[in-house]
Amino acid sequence: MNIAVAQDAEERAGSPARTRKCIVSGDILPESRLVRFVVDPESRVVADVEAKLPGRGMWVRCDRASIVRAVEKHIFSKAAKGSVEASPYLVGTTERLLAGRMLAQLGLAHRAGQALFGFDTIERALRSDKPPALIVQADDAAADGSRKLQAAAVASGLVPFVIGCFSNADLSLALGRANVVHAALKPGRMAERLIFDAGRLSGFRPLKPWIWIGFSQVPRG
Repeated sequence: MNIAVAQDAEERAGSPARTRKCIVSGDILPESRLVRFVVDPESRVVADVEAKLPGRGMWVRCDRASIVRAVEKHIFSKAAKGSVEASPYLVGTTERLLAGRMLAQLGLAHRAGQALFGFDTIERALRSDKPPALIVQADDAAADGSRKLQAAAVASGLVPFVIGCFSNADLSLALGRANVVHAALKPGRMAERLIFDAGRLSGFRPLKPWIWIGFSQVPRG
């Protein structure tokens, strides 16, 4: 579900849904489901999560298993048509870069006046005629608070995208505020870009979205 919403976010943000070939599976996929890698001057494979580094790009499905396979099976060397060094820590590095990019985007949204903070403020916004497009909550947010915010969304007929995979400390540092538990982003390009990257990060860690009865896939215990 998150990947599908991320693809929609890319299109709504005005970016064409470009496709690339995954060097591991051979599948042709939209960039919202891939991450780009390049070879640096020392012949090391590095993740290019912003797809801006110079060099020939090698695209891999954006999930842990695909990158591990690319490293273990020397697929990067095959794609580069030469011997390159792909670190066994490449998965962890890619995850950290994606998470860091998202936290930086949150900070930019705050400085641009696109972010809302605090339980009461977000609950009122969810019940207003201009509700937020995205909810971000700390991974240790109280269940009661999350239920009340979700109830406000349900009452307004909303299904906001929810990200709950960052710590209170991560959110507080990124947003330059103390003890950030709940935040939200207004509709717009910044929210769409964050949703796009959240879809990619979901290949490495659970986003911990709200459970929607009759809609979400609940993990079996």
